[in-house]
Amino acid sequence: MPEYLLSVLHDYAHLEMPEGEALQAMYDSVSAFNDELREAGAWVFAGGLEWPESAAVVDPTGDEPRTIEGPANDSAPTMGGMWIITAAGRDAALRWATRGAVACGAQVEVRPFKAE
Repeated sequence: MPEYLLSVLHDYAHLEMPEGEALQAMYDSVSAFNDELREAGAWVFAGGLEWPESAAVVDPTGDEPRTIEGPANDSAPTMGGMWIITAAGRDAALRWATRGAVACGAQVEVRPFKAE
């Protein structure tokens, strides 16, 4: 079955994270979605990412590879987390992404992995 990357996208320049009970409600909603993926056999992996400022980019161009502190792209949106799922096809992956977007309250991009 094909695998898909569901990328949670955030505009970090304008992101207002929920706090308190609202934050816990979002975590609970995402946890329930994760459980649903597992129960359906669609779960491969998921995880949230630290803020973009924690990133570094290794650039191999030039005489020697160099490390550049910070994200590769400062423009919005930026990936804040992801799910890797299996789905019967694009439409099924889009249905999962819709449920994930509602669960986390953010846009979710859907991209298939290349077939081997």
